[in-house]
Amino acid sequence: MLFDFDPIRHVRQRRYLLMPHLSVTASQNEHPDPTLIEFQARAALAEDVGAGDLTASLLPADRHGRAELITREAAVLCGAPWFEAVFRVLAPEIQIDWLAHDGEPLTPGQRLCVLDGSARALLTGERTAMNYVQTLSGTATLARRYADAVADLPVRVLDTRKTVPGLRWQQKYAVRCGGCQNHRFGLFDVILIKENHILAAGSIPAALEAARMLHPCVPVEIEVESLDELELALDAGAPVVLLDNFALDALRQAVAITAGRAQLEASGGISLETIRAVAETGVDRISVGALTKDVRAVDLSMRLV
Repeated sequence: MLFDFDPIRHVRQRRYLLMPHLSVTASQNEHPDPTLIEFQARAALAEDVGAGDLTASLLPADRHGRAELITREAAVLCGAPWFEAVFRVLAPEIQIDWLAHDGEPLTPGQRLCVLDGSARALLTGERTAMNYVQTLSGTATLARRYADAVADLPVRVLDTRKTVPGLRWQQKYAVRCGGCQNHRFGLFDVILIKENHILAAGSIPAALEAARMLHPCVPVEIEVESLDELELALDAGAPVVLLDNFALDALRQAVAITAGRAQLEASGGISLETIRAVAETGVDRISVGALTKDVRAVDLSMRLV
């Protein structure tokens, strides 16, 4: 059965993600376990192969093939577990020998892996497997640029929920491979109180109190749009405050006002050109939607040899 697996229940139970709110550590290349990866690979293949690969069927069933994956540009590699899973689903006997590993920098023309096995399966899985590696390497490469921009400063660069639908697990893994960290995974693991939640609750203190009463063991963060709102959030005991679209002077003032009473996160329109100046204001965290939203795939090639 293709989809006999519940990924949401799985992530709740496994909690393999890097959650900076919970001070959970994770290795740079930590990824979901093979059960989840195979589920995702099967879903991707179902989308592409459907009832069968008509073109690959033109080849003799016993034809053996050998292929290599190369990069045409500098990048950070990411996506090997999903690349492997695609071919494991199609033909478990295919052998893949990796010459590079997730999280490693790549140079133009570098060979990433060599594959041996069924020629039909190699051709059928080529596009799906490459789509994973190209997209995730693009995310990891961009994350590395952001991480490098503030590498000498005591600040954490986080992603957001602005991910490609259906690729959140994979993109958040890619962010870590690039040297940045993950914000909350979804709506179920961290409470992030934003403008509309505050309006619905009636006030900043009321929203924070409701969060404490209803979910006392869940990390809480609240978004503010002014220094006056920051004061309200601090007085109400907010542990993490998101400073939404604050100018640099306002960020510096926010750091001075807070004086260590809460963690401060800068967010909103932050780019590679501005992130260092934001980090230098003294905030603890910076969340960047562009890490997963502005995706440009890395140029790779898989050739039969």
